[in-house]
Amino acid sequence: MDRNADAPWSKFDPEAYVDVNYRTPLDVDLLILRAMRDHFSRCFRDSAPQSVQGIDVGAGANMYPALAMLPWCEKIVLLEYAQPNVEYLERQTVDGGLDATWNAFWDVLLEDPAYRDVKPAGRVSEIVRVERGNLFDLDGPQRYDLGTMFFVADSMSECPDEFRRGVRCFMNTLSKGAPFAAAFMKESVGYQVGDQHFPAYRVNEERARESLAAYTDDLEIHDLHQVVRKGHEGMLLVLGRRNSAVALP
Repeated sequence: MDRNADAPWSKFDPEAYVDVNYRTPLDVDLLILRAMRDHFSRCFRDSAPQSVQGIDVGAGANMYPALAMLPWCEKIVLLEYAQPNVEYLERQTVDGGLDATWNAFWDVLLEDPAYRDVKPAGRVSEIVRVERGNLFDLDGPQRYDLGTMFFVADSMSECPDEFRRGVRCFMNTLSKGAPFAAAFMKESVGYQVGDQHFPAYRVNEERARESLAAYTDDLEIHDLHQVVRKGHEGMLLVLGRRNSAVALP
């Protein structure tokens, strides 16, 4: 069984990953983006805190979760462990660095009025910061008011305990009432980036619900059946708000 520490993270190729997954937007990502956008808008439109701190856990080479958080946040942290991905994100978040790849995703966000006064490239360089760190080190005090975790807890290990621990660490870093969005590859047996293979845990709707149920009272799970490569059966999008339960061990 391959665990997180066994994966070749230092050899992750972010440009290859973007070429396959984001250079031409996939229909399923646009579906996910619309659902996440609408969820955040519902949660914040009339009751956004004065100072929203956001986090994208395991950001990888994916900027669209951060873009979805822009209207609501005064600071967004992109937490990432793999050094090649950290360097990619740092290039995206400097002044003028946001790649044109992400324009198509921003166009989808613009369908909601909350995004229309935001200039994404300038706002990203102003409020988004990249931090190199391990998801498992997040198991501390609740501090973020908005959070995303896309294809992370399920895409770093074959171990069920590490999957559950990853979900727990993400949820425990969110403050009471924090909206969140998480996505998982359904029944993934692993994936290829360039010439490197990376492990995955076989998540289904039942396992996703069991891992998250203690942390939210209004869990939504959207089972998206689109298959984008060999070795999985679709995607799961999870939306909700962190409940008032104390951080769980």
